[in-house]
Amino acid sequence: MQTRKRLGDLLVEAGLITAEQVEETVASKGQQKLGDALLDQGLIREEELIEVLEYQLGIPHVHLNEQPIDGQTLNLVPEDFAQRNLVFPLGKKGNRLQIAMADPMDYVVLEDLRMSTGFDIEPVITGRKDVKEAIVRHYSTAEEADINVEAVDDSARELMTAEDDETQAPIIRTVNELLITGLKKEASDVHLDPQENKVLVRYRVDGVLQTDRALNKQHQNEIIARIKIMANLNITEVRLPQDGRVKVTMDGKPVDLRISIMPTVFGEKVVIRILDMSEAIKALDELDLNALNLERFRELIRRPSGMVLLTGPTGSGKTTSLYAAINQLNTEKVNIITIEDPVEYQMTGINQVQVNPDIGLTFANGLRSILRQDPNVVMVGEVRDKDTAEIAVRASLTGHLVFSTLHTNSAVVTIPRLIDMGIEPFLVMSSLSGIVAQRLVRKVCPVCAESYEPTKMEREAFEKRNMTVKTLKRGTGCDACRHSGYRGRMAMHEILLIDDEIRRKVLNEEPIATVRDYAYEQDMIFLVEDGLLKAKKGETTVEEVFRVAIDD
Repeated sequence: MQTRKRLGDLLVEAGLITAEQVEETVASKGQQKLGDALLDQGLIREEELIEVLEYQLGIPHVHLNEQPIDGQTLNLVPEDFAQRNLVFPLGKKGNRLQIAMADPMDYVVLEDLRMSTGFDIEPVITGRKDVKEAIVRHYSTAEEADINVEAVDDSARELMTAEDDETQAPIIRTVNELLITGLKKEASDVHLDPQENKVLVRYRVDGVLQTDRALNKQHQNEIIARIKIMANLNITEVRLPQDGRVKVTMDGKPVDLRISIMPTVFGEKVVIRILDMSEAIKALDELDLNALNLERFRELIRRPSGMVLLTGPTGSGKTTSLYAAINQLNTEKVNIITIEDPVEYQMTGINQVQVNPDIGLTFANGLRSILRQDPNVVMVGEVRDKDTAEIAVRASLTGHLVFSTLHTNSAVVTIPRLIDMGIEPFLVMSSLSGIVAQRLVRKVCPVCAESYEPTKMEREAFEKRNMTVKTLKRGTGCDACRHSGYRGRMAMHEILLIDDEIRRKVLNEEPIATVRDYAYEQDMIFLVEDGLLKAKKGETTVEEVFRVAIDD
């Protein structure tokens, strides 16, 4: 049996606070626990408290979102008891019940648990916020898992119809709950990452991955089989990557799920892209373009022919910008045809073609056929190879307006990238009208935003670009933004308009740096500058801008 040390003594021994501070807090805390009172008064940080308890008592510290939870043990500890005492049952080992506690020195609670469950209690330490989130996440699962998930096409018809199958119902509920949680968090992707002895569930929220929970390894194959059934994939194929999609209605919203499955050493990894159809198509003035860039973008898409490229890494909003441009041009007087892989959002009045390499319908072959369909505007999902690039270039030279995307770091370096693909420089320069590079940055949470004086480094970043700044904004963290300080995302752009001088420089094989210098003289706003302008307005932070953009 451990000797019962008092928390105050442990903290004084560790040199975190003085005996006087403990006495003052004890006198003023009322019914509150000493640890909670010290945290609320800011005398210690939670990490320090956990570290002391872990070291002094030899009790391990766990992160609940990375711990597989045994669902059966939830029945041993009532939800109201867990919430009141900030405890969470992890699992059973023989006659021992492992309990995560914010205060493992609360011997009254430990005794209550021992009496009510009949198990010996093995406490582990975790943070207060961790316990609260785990209680909400896992106790509510049983009631909420089968809400409002309704399949809207045949491939997913059985999303909610296997309730009579006792073995499948819990798995179906788990998968539905993972998807609903993703929708509530406004996540763009759900990742199921198989590890050696657990499966991590991670959500990409505002472009940043965060671990939400861990699932038991024993359920891995059943959960993946369930997802494959939803997406009409081959459940017996576990050695090759597979891709599929399914349309569902969640919480009354039509949602498109793109599912990618990839074999790894610990089993199949699943990534589910959540495409919220209710927010699919944006207008041009909703793209976060500043006034000058908006006018330049409008000028580009008003042209009767030429090629407009959108560039940036995966998940930087290129498709959203493309659809906004096409939606602007979508009238009964024009014939718009797209070829995509996959067709992300269906749009009324536009002919959309889905690539299918298995039967020979590649970007290049599809594009050849499209040009015989008398189009005015052509959108190619992505320029991936020389064939596609060459046909797109020739289409733009024969009177078509062509939109496409390319993976490059900036607008200027897109030109040598196209030439490196093997296309003649004069064809590239004759066809290109403009290049739009973009990135997504997180927006400062409007609820907890506060103004502050910029640091020396931040001021220098502005001064380097002939800008001055007196105050900037940042989020302090609140429930609305899940204590991240950010909520939602916005785009920052750079637009390079191709004129005769740029064509001359490229065809004379002048260094690409001279093209960049010339663009700067023509008042082109580069990515970092556009980001800093948005930071100056208090819409994002300098830190975010440099997280996604290279400072040239």
